[in-house]
Amino acid sequence: MNEFNLKWDEKGLIPAIVQDYATKEVLMMAYMNEDSLKKTLETGRTCFWSRSRQKFWFKGESSGNIQKVKEIRYDCDADSILVLVEQIGAACHEGYPTCYFRKLDGKIMGEKSFEGGLYVLDELYKLIEKRKKELPKGSYTTRLLTDKNLLLKKIGEESSEVIISYSEEKNRTVEEASDLIYHLFVLLVERDIKLESVLEELKKRRK
Repeated sequence: MNEFNLKWDEKGLIPAIVQDYATKEVLMMAYMNEDSLKKTLETGRTCFWSRSRQKFWFKGESSGNIQKVKEIRYDCDADSILVLVEQIGAACHEGYPTCYFRKLDGKIMGEKSFEGGLYVLDELYKLIEKRKKELPKGSYTTRLLTDKNLLLKKIGEESSEVIISYSEEKNRTVEEASDLIYHLFVLLVERDIKLESVLEELKKRRK
């Protein structure tokens, strides 16, 4: 008998239906095995088993759209589980709040968030982390990571540039804001502050 008294299929998997804890909207469906269920319980974040890649994957590990587990239930036949979560960001990899955004007649339900928004930020953060680990010579990021005074000076300069750009073309503000975000990310990595921590703080402030 398995630890959870669940009926796993012949591959040791069970369907996991993910539902928003507050709204009760069904967000997605994936598969878990016994080990990924244990990881979910241990971390408080949804962890699934990828049948195509044959590996564990935490929801939001690339996009930042994590799921905080509130409760886990199983059905009367014990052959599927219901995971109630607090969803941060879009649940669907296509950018929609839920994976079930298409009706049978083809109509799209709901609005798509900015495509790849959090994914781009996550990629940038991970690239800076890589630079910190390797410290390649000649890299501007390496210079910033190894010279705190330079880093702080650049953040001050870029902040001023954003303010100055307010009286210029909008595209100029976009460019200066991008520069500022990059330097702020270097600061986060230098201080070992995870991007997830910032996203969680922003979510707390949402009213």
